[in-house]
Amino acid sequence: MATVSIRGVHKRYDDFHAVKGVSLEIKDKEFVVLVGPSGCGKTTTLRMVAGLETITEGNILIGDTVVNELPPMDRDIAMVFQNYALYPHMSVYDNMAFGLKMRKFDKAEIKRRVAEAADILGIKDHLHRKPRQLSGGQRQRVALGRAIVRNPQVFLFDEPLSNLDAKLRVQMRVELKKLHQRLGTTAVYVTHDQVEAMTLGDRVVVMKDGLIQQVGEPLELYNNPANKYVGGFIGSPAMNFADVTIAQNGSGLMASNSAMNIAVPEHLAAPLGAHVGKPATFGIRPEDLRLSDGSEPAHQTFEAVVEVAEQLGSEILLDVSCGPSSMVASVDPTVRVKPGEKIRLAFNPKRAHFFDGKTEMAVRG
Repeated sequence: MATVSIRGVHKRYDDFHAVKGVSLEIKDKEFVVLVGPSGCGKTTTLRMVAGLETITEGNILIGDTVVNELPPMDRDIAMVFQNYALYPHMSVYDNMAFGLKMRKFDKAEIKRRVAEAADILGIKDHLHRKPRQLSGGQRQRVALGRAIVRNPQVFLFDEPLSNLDAKLRVQMRVELKKLHQRLGTTAVYVTHDQVEAMTLGDRVVVMKDGLIQQVGEPLELYNNPANKYVGGFIGSPAMNFADVTIAQNGSGLMASNSAMNIAVPEHLAAPLGAHVGKPATFGIRPEDLRLSDGSEPAHQTFEAVVEVAEQLGSEILLDVSCGPSSMVASVDPTVRVKPGEKIRLAFNPKRAHFFDGKTEMAVRG
């Protein structure tokens, strides 16, 4: 097993700067997820680690070895692709064994490794089949098995679950996590799905426009986003935002716009003191909003109009408008409201977030 060090790596395609000085240290046996929207540079970064893309500038190390000039086959990595990349004319056994045959492994060793991987993945009864005879989930298991038999230093996953249906994706997420715990191999996983990132990653790397926005454990990113982008990207439903102006109100601060006038929580008053008279963004997650029962201070509530009520069984998501802002509130499934109805929402002040109106960086307490 090995560490992976990405140090000041850039990738340019003529005039397009796809990856801009990415630096990241991935520890031995760690499962790290690169997440972000299409075009953010996550897959390009992964492909540079794999050796499928050249590096314009910077260094990549696997263990203590700089691998910039090494071909993929010499990097001791195994990659699982989005489209499985199986040979349609070969059996499952031959697909899984192919890489070992190319490396001149002994037949008995190949058989042992394939059998072991097939047992781990629950596909030992399908070894004689062709890929066309398998379901999407089974094909993905074959692709995983082909990587496992290599016993590589590093596993690289390029959106391997995106072609599966929603139920199977959930199942395969669990299987991947179990597999990593069992094998204990360093893994780098790319996805645009933040739920996958949160459930799979020991650490999550959020990327945008070729830059790393924040690196941290899933709950760290969820509870303490470094900026507005991370706050809005991590979490489902996404964090709610409202543009406000910070104003002095006696010994405290207020955040106001045309539809709300709320008190700045005490733990954020000092850092937001420098923003008095300036624009800021108020952020609150859907689960930190609830229907006001009148017991809260008025300055911890605001009025909204219900647009849609999404009844999900365990909760109801209320899509509401609050002046110029659209928000989502996760409320108790017993709540009964109608579209067009005016309601009053209360927020948890301990879970409120504020972001600088210009830099969009989080204002920390």
